[in-house]
Amino acid sequence: MILVTGGLGMIGAHTARALIDLGHDVVVTAHRRGEIPSFLVGKVTVESLDVTDRDAFLALGERHDISDIVHLAGSIPGSDPVRFFRTDTTGLLNALDAAGAWRVRRFAVASSLGVYIGRSENPWHEDLALPTAALPHLIIAFKKAVEPLTTHSLQGSGVQPVVLRIGTIWGPLVDPESPFFHIPPYISSVLRGEQPRPLHADDGGDCCYAPDAGRAIALLTTARTLRHDTYNVSSGRPFTNREFADALRTINPGVQLDLLPGRQNGPGDDPYLDITRLRRDTGFAPAFDVAAAVADYVTWRADNPR
Repeated sequence: MILVTGGLGMIGAHTARALIDLGHDVVVTAHRRGEIPSFLVGKVTVESLDVTDRDAFLALGERHDISDIVHLAGSIPGSDPVRFFRTDTTGLLNALDAAGAWRVRRFAVASSLGVYIGRSENPWHEDLALPTAALPHLIIAFKKAVEPLTTHSLQGSGVQPVVLRIGTIWGPLVDPESPFFHIPPYISSVLRGEQPRPLHADDGGDCCYAPDAGRAIALLTTARTLRHDTYNVSSGRPFTNREFADALRTINPGVQLDLLPGRQNGPGDDPYLDITRLRRDTGFAPAFDVAAAVADYVTWRADNPR
């Protein structure tokens, strides 16, 4: 059985779904979120767990024979950075304790494409040295720390770490007014019958539809062998705002979408993640391009609030 912490969140739920599709039994943990997505109902075991409670975390191993862990649980920072770092670090360390105690085969953990901030190369690939740079958000700062905490903690344990440098993920279960990616609020405006704020047509960058991201993580978790400990997880191609607008116009030809010409900050390219390593080691290929993703998401939102 594979454990997915934070398994009712967007990325966790799609990872659990992909693992099930691959034939695996899955147990997911949830703390504040209790509603089970329709595509997981009756297919997963759900455990209510505060990952900062070490004893409760380790007790999962008494109820389930857990072979691998995908640690995706995390919190949203409030006004106190120390509290945020303490909460998420405690959860990570408890998950690492469990990995060692249960002698799991593989421990996959969420990092972020934000760790590359400061590198001028494009696309970003795993062999780049991570720079010392000012980071725009506490979550990215924590994700950057997750990587050495995980790899050093598991050294010599027999548990293989899999650091997931996750790109810009969106799709079913995403916050429809996400402050981290402008496309979900843009589509939400269209679905409400409102005209969204104009975007620059050629702005864009990294993007991956959530079912694809979940499948990539599932493949990394279950692959017979992996040649690396760090993998980019995304679509492997950049998107533009024009592609999203065109996809929405295809679905609703009457929608009024005004795009500003070019790029907001002038000529250049927005960074995105190279997934050559992921493709080579797992055979992963995205199933959704922008048009297919938008069509699928609009259909999902017809019956779901997020």
